[in-house]
Amino acid sequence: MSPPFLSIAGKVDSRQKLLGYVGILLSVLVLFVPVFHDLFTTVWNNDTQSHGPIVLGIGIWFFYFKTKQILEKPQSFKPSPILGWLLILIGASIYIVGYSQSVYIFSILSLVFILCGVICLLFGLQVAYKYWFALFFFIFLMPWPASVIDILTQPMKIAVSYAADHLLYALDYPIARSGVILQIGQYKLLVADACAGLNSLFTLEAIGLLYINVINHQAFWRNVLLAVLIVPVSFTSNVLRVCTLALITYHMGDAAGQGFLHNFSGMVLFLTALILIIVIDSVIQKIAEKFNIKSLLSQD
Repeated sequence: MSPPFLSIAGKVDSRQKLLGYVGILLSVLVLFVPVFHDLFTTVWNNDTQSHGPIVLGIGIWFFYFKTKQILEKPQSFKPSPILGWLLILIGASIYIVGYSQSVYIFSILSLVFILCGVICLLFGLQVAYKYWFALFFFIFLMPWPASVIDILTQPMKIAVSYAADHLLYALDYPIARSGVILQIGQYKLLVADACAGLNSLFTLEAIGLLYINVINHQAFWRNVLLAVLIVPVSFTSNVLRVCTLALITYHMGDAAGQGFLHNFSGMVLFLTALILIIVIDSVIQKIAEKFNIKSLLSQD
């Protein structure tokens, strides 16, 4: 039978955990519900930034997943109040500037600082370090200025249009291309930012990095290789999406290509990319085993 003081310590420890996580939840709710409400009704309400809610949902799930992992093991808390309050004050300052001026990049950045500060304040730096990827993941929520998106997406849109044009031409479809405009049959299709832009690349990179972190391969170079390969996976997925929409429009008409199937193809894009990442990971494992490449072999 355990001595009384161990039972008391256990209760205090559990209560501290509970109060700590309630504190984190309340800090997020009080400060950031208005921010996310504004994002949902403005920035995330257009095609170029529509990946935001997907990343937010994944980020919340991963924070919960990481919390479960941490709580499964015995923890010794060493709160870091000075560092915690410093991070919270920095985050609050960034939040005030970002929210008052509607600079949502600052608002999201402040979320990372405040969450990290609360964790340090209640549990200590060691526990905060275990959340590093969960905190980093929220950076993918940052909405980029339209001018930056236009500059960075133009080469990607041209490359996706070029690949889709050649692929459909090889399949004997009547298709022609002018810049980022595809003409298939009597229909003209504009390859927009949403179909081949940073939004899909960021989301797919986020999903890929999440997959790497959840699987947690011990082989460092394997994780690096997977992270790099996410870029061509994103490109391939975008080409397949554009080809699919072009074929839907060609066979079923413009209304079908711009309606429900257009939005549904976005979800298929992410599913396709995730499947490709898993397949590539399996292929890397097979190659590493066949040629005994230890830097790529997972030891977990």
